[in-house]
Amino acid sequence: MPAKRERWSREFSRWFDWVLEEAGIYDYGRYPVKGMGVWLPYGFQIRRRVIELVRRVLDGAGHEEVLFPLLIPETLLRRESEHIRGFEGEVYWVAHGGSEPLDVRLALRPTSETSISYMESFWIKSYKQLPRRFYQIVSIFRYETKATRPLIRLREVTTFKEAHTVHASFEDADRQVAEAIELYKRIFDELGIPYAVSRRPEWDKFAGAVYTVAFDTVMPDGRVLQIGTVHHLGQNFTIPFEVRIQLPDESLDYAWQTSYGLSDRVIASLIALHGDDRGAALPPAVAPIQVVVVPIPARGEEQARRLEEYIGEVEERLRRLGLRYHVDRREEVRPGRKFYEWEARGVPVRIEAGPKEAETRTLVVARRDTLEKTVVKLEELEEKLPGILEDVARGLRERAWSWLRSKVKRVEGVEEAGRAIEEERGIVELPWCGNEECGKRLEEEVDAAVLGSPLERPEWVRGKRCPVCGRPAVTSIRLAKTY
Repeated sequence: MPAKRERWSREFSRWFDWVLEEAGIYDYGRYPVKGMGVWLPYGFQIRRRVIELVRRVLDGAGHEEVLFPLLIPETLLRRESEHIRGFEGEVYWVAHGGSEPLDVRLALRPTSETSISYMESFWIKSYKQLPRRFYQIVSIFRYETKATRPLIRLREVTTFKEAHTVHASFEDADRQVAEAIELYKRIFDELGIPYAVSRRPEWDKFAGAVYTVAFDTVMPDGRVLQIGTVHHLGQNFTIPFEVRIQLPDESLDYAWQTSYGLSDRVIASLIALHGDDRGAALPPAVAPIQVVVVPIPARGEEQARRLEEYIGEVEERLRRLGLRYHVDRREEVRPGRKFYEWEARGVPVRIEAGPKEAETRTLVVARRDTLEKTVVKLEELEEKLPGILEDVARGLRERAWSWLRSKVKRVEGVEEAGRAIEEERGIVELPWCGNEECGKRLEEEVDAAVLGSPLERPEWVRGKRCPVCGRPAVTSIRLAKTY
């Protein structure tokens, strides 16, 4: 049977803080700058493997990794007026170098559209050089005024992947948006993170974008967390930064751009959505330790010697499989305590072996997702363990998607939507005429944030009417309580 998840959902905030501490993932709240935390060794390994996945996906799709300076001159940041208006209240400014006031204030990077566009104006001159796809994984800084939360709402986002692409036409940039959506689906699918993909409303898109597409997931407390965004930037940055290219007919025009980002929130949702009352439950692909071996103490020296030899055979087979494993040989800690600690850390598979198993040449194999135990013959370990790990990954993914589907509700009236948001949280969908005034009214009357609309018109709204104005629905609108 799956582990219980009551506290996981009912007391999510406390649960999340406890898991980050108990599993040694992230130390938050003690560093003397609000909204900033410290990645601990175990958490850093999770982070590193998520980054490796992101790099593998992007590199395989023709993206080139770069690294830009942290500081952006105010003069650059202000060149795109809509962009700076969207970020101005969140920017950290450097005003002095030592005791000397600076002639031009420098911003700690809130995002990099301006600095990258500036450099692209020197690098890119012809359609023959396009498309170009750059990305970097860096820290960004935003003066977050809402209540900060570890990995969810930070003032220093330490794992910000931002991709920036350049194209010769609007249509090619449009195709890149579609490709970016598919790349993000691959990343989230491998991590087992469920998502809803929505086109953000015009009044709440990325500052400086033509349009924005967002990935959202439902956290254990029913609130929605935005975990990724993709933006078609049009020529909104290439015009002020003079990124001009020669086209095939030898005319000149401004290039077209997209950008798309992921952050620490991916790791937050990875931990939150797969966990249960016992702690984290990590997918094998990113788990720092995929298999932990816990020896059950033997009695007497001879029995202990035979057990240690047997554990050595187990290790050899795990090495041959190329798995990340650890043998917990701590003599001062009882096996039950070890089980508790490794379950809290989310290790996908635990192997137990004592004198009985050494005698019968068997192993007790426990899955972290379901806590089920099976007895496996040592000679069959190399054959069966990879399949067990695949089943764990599949089980976590299916459980997370089942959770998301259970938290999406379709309704037709404003009052019903309000009740659903108040009582059940999650995502509520209503028929919508597409009019901004109606969308904003729904946002107010339901008392929830608008996430946006599906990328394609959903079949279920055919024949339905907008609950605000009564006009025929052309799409649906998604609302939720958000972080």
